[in-house]
Amino acid sequence: MKHFVFLPILYVSFSAFAQATYKDSMTAFLKNYVGTHEVVRGEDRKDLQFYPVSKDFRTNAQFQKSGSSQWITFPTSGKITKVFRLYGTLSFQLAGRPLRLNVYQSQDLLPNEQYKNYLFLPFTDATTGTETYEGGRYIDLSTTDIQNGTVVLDFNKAYNPYCAYVSGKYNCPIPPRENRLAVPIRAGEKAYNKRH
Repeated sequence: MKHFVFLPILYVSFSAFAQATYKDSMTAFLKNYVGTHEVVRGEDRKDLQFYPVSKDFRTNAQFQKSGSSQWITFPTSGKITKVFRLYGTLSFQLAGRPLRLNVYQSQDLLPNEQYKNYLFLPFTDATTGTETYEGGRYIDLSTTDIQNGTVVLDFNKAYNPYCAYVSGKYNCPIPPRENRLAVPIRAGEKAYNKRH
């Protein structure tokens, strides 16, 4: 840090640039999410709502691989259950509070070459059912996101399952009890108020 002693303005500029770069990347991420949404289309896409992007909800989580390969049946919003196995646990802090979430692998997707590294992170939090969708939200991760036992966990990328938009058509996995956070996660997608 010594070389910044004589360049405090330059240092601030770099810091501001780094922050702008993250916000720019998240703006592009959300624009792509809205523009390619498979369920909400056309003019209805303007009704998709998100919390303001905040780096406070982006954190490094410690990853602990599961010792079990047992398959677990998840209830869904529909009649068809889904089968996953616990891949591991993420331990992290938000607002100084220690938290944990489990990540899962899908039995259906594992044989698919395109999705063999896909990890599923369903969760609920203190906003669920009020500010955010009553059935919880999801975050997509990959086994390749795990680097030296850590994963960047970004709640700004939390999104609603398809059943948040259309009733009775999809079988969306319900987040398990272990993935219920008692804190509010005001990041990512909000509830959709134009449900069909």
